[in-house]
Amino acid sequence: MPVHEDTVHRMTETASRSPTNLTADETRSHQVDPASLPPSMLWSDHLARDRRRSVHTCRAYRATAERLTAFLQAHWGERVDRAALARATSADLRAYLADRRGHGLGNASAARELSAIRGFLAWANEAAEQPRMRGPRVKAGVPRPVSPADVVALAEEVADDAAEPWIGARDWAVLMLLYGAGLRIGEALTLRGEILPLGETIRVTGKRAKTRMVPLLPQVRAAIEAYVAQTPWPITRDEPLFRGAKGGALSPVMIRRAVQSARTRLGLGDRTTPHALRHSFATHLLGRGADLRALQELLGHASLSSTQVYTQVDAAHLMDVYRNAHPRA
Repeated sequence: MPVHEDTVHRMTETASRSPTNLTADETRSHQVDPASLPPSMLWSDHLARDRRRSVHTCRAYRATAERLTAFLQAHWGERVDRAALARATSADLRAYLADRRGHGLGNASAARELSAIRGFLAWANEAAEQPRMRGPRVKAGVPRPVSPADVVALAEEVADDAAEPWIGARDWAVLMLLYGAGLRIGEALTLRGEILPLGETIRVTGKRAKTRMVPLLPQVRAAIEAYVAQTPWPITRDEPLFRGAKGGALSPVMIRRAVQSARTRLGLGDRTTPHALRHSFATHLLGRGADLRALQELLGHASLSSTQVYTQVDAAHLMDVYRNAHPRA
C-alpha cells in the first residue's frame, strides 16, 4: 500500500497536538495511563531516564520514532502500539527509508535514522527477532581544522562586530573556550558562576551528564576574566556564566550567527563553525605530539574511536604538505 507524504504528515501533526504529547513524568500529574501513551514518548522517557541521553538526542530519536510509527500506521492501515512494532520487518524498514529518501534524506542522515529505529524496535520488544537491514554506506567525514591564525582572526572579527564591548568580550571568551580548551559550544554555554574564581582547571559537564576536568590556558583564563569584569549582569554560583543581551542564558544560536557573519566577511569557508574550533583544538594538539588517550579525556569522548578520527586529519595535513613541498610529489 503506497504511503502519501500528506498522510504521514497529518498523522504526525495530529500526534503532536494530542494531549498525550507530554513527557512520561508529566503524564503522572495528568493521571494518564502510561499504556495509552505513544511508544515514541515512552522510549524518549527511557532514553532520558535510564540511558541518560541528552535533551537533543531524546528529541531527535523521538521524532524518528514518531515518523516511523506514523508511516507504519499508514502502511498497515491500523493503529501501531508498542506490541505491534514487533511485527515490523526488513521490508517495512526498506519501504520507510525509501519514503524518507524520496524526500531528500541523504546517506549519513539515513544511517543515523536507521540506527535510531533499531534502538526503538529493540526497546519495544526485546524478545522479538529484530529485522536485519544493512544501512547505507557513509564515507567517514574527516573534520577540517581551522588554522591558528584564522581562529584568532575569526574571534577578533566576532568581538569587534559586537553591539557592545562586554558582548565582544563574552563572544571572545566563548570562542577561546572552544579552541583553547576544546569544549563543545553546549558545554561552554552551560558553565555556571560556580567556576569562579578561575584556577588552572574547570569542571565541564559533557554528553550524558559526564564530567571531566579541563585545563585552562592563561589566554583562555584571561578572556573569561575580562568578560566577567565587563558584564553588566551579576554572576552567582547557580546562574549561567555567559549571558545574553537581556540577561538570560546565552543561546548557541547567537554564537553561530556571529561566527557565520564573521567568516563571510573574512572569506572563510562554510565549514568554519564554532564546532570546527573544537576540531582544530584536537588536531593541533595531536600535531604537536599529544597522546591519543589524553586527548580523549580532554575532549570527553566515550570511545577512543571517536578521537582516532583526528589521526586521519593529521595524516591528511601531512600529505598536503608533502604534495605541495616535495619536488617529486
